[in-house]
Amino acid sequence: MKTQAILLASRPQGTPTPEQFQFETRETPALTTGQVLLKTRYVSVDPYMRGRMSAAKSYVAPFEVGQPIAGGVVAEVIESQSDSLPVGSTVVGNLAWQEFNVADAQTLNSVPVDKAPASYFLGLLGMPGLTAYFGLLDICQPKAGETVLVSGAAGAVGLIVGQLAKIKGCRVVGTAGTDEKVSHLKALGFDEAINYKTTPDIAKALAAAAPNGVDCYFDNVGGAITDAVYDLLNKHARIALCGQISTYNATETPTGPRPEGKLLKTSTKLQGFIVSDYLSRWPEGIAKLTEWYAAGQLKGEETVTEGFDHIPAAFLGLFKGDNTGKAVVKVA
Repeated sequence: MKTQAILLASRPQGTPTPEQFQFETRETPALTTGQVLLKTRYVSVDPYMRGRMSAAKSYVAPFEVGQPIAGGVVAEVIESQSDSLPVGSTVVGNLAWQEFNVADAQTLNSVPVDKAPASYFLGLLGMPGLTAYFGLLDICQPKAGETVLVSGAAGAVGLIVGQLAKIKGCRVVGTAGTDEKVSHLKALGFDEAINYKTTPDIAKALAAAAPNGVDCYFDNVGGAITDAVYDLLNKHARIALCGQISTYNATETPTGPRPEGKLLKTSTKLQGFIVSDYLSRWPEGIAKLTEWYAAGQLKGEETVTEGFDHIPAAFLGLFKGDNTGKAVVKVA
């Protein structure tokens, strides 16, 4: 069977462009014992993929030039040589950006589509949800009445962090890049939300939104917003360093304030993390997120793009703030 695939054509210098992606028709291999043939239904596009487009050393191997890009995919089993995954099963796994994939059944997880929409297993009940769960609850450990600040609060992870913080009884402040996103955050229960693009003095705005200081900071963005947060940290504050999307496309390393003194004086804990650090506890996280979703305490938010050909555009849109919540592409 032939399939369309999206390859990394070249490594970007600065912000990626459409020229970094190449469409190619490929032949899927014949199935062997334990394998399944998959039809792609939903593809996840995520900011971390920008790092994999670079050859620089990181926590995960870079994509190879001339080979398909890969990431989270929800797919349907259309042919099977596996007893555990019959035809018709819906699964999630790390798969190539292709219309069809052949994969070992043991590398895939079944998706309980009776519990939530299939695409939610790329977002709320998938990697972004787990990132929010462990970053906030394991690293920040918020207590009722504390103030939690979330940068990139309208993104796939940030929206979930804010909702989890409200479940824990916290005051929640978020930053986002449009007035529409700010309104959306408030509708979800955020106590305060700030449009950082139109706010002339972000430090002053954050101080007004967090009059009692910041106890927990979930950092998805870095840059000037994070610089301003350091002056608001309370004694024994906790920072979960999840992402730095403001610098992902930088061609030079930016120089900012040196925060060590402020962290020292406030006895603040700052911990970077990758969700795979918690791999052994993923079942715990999925179980709790599913429980809160079923109880109506968590809402899944998505920006859905239609069509396999539009996967690169959906990915590039992440760096322009096009998405609210999880960005996914519906393929079939």
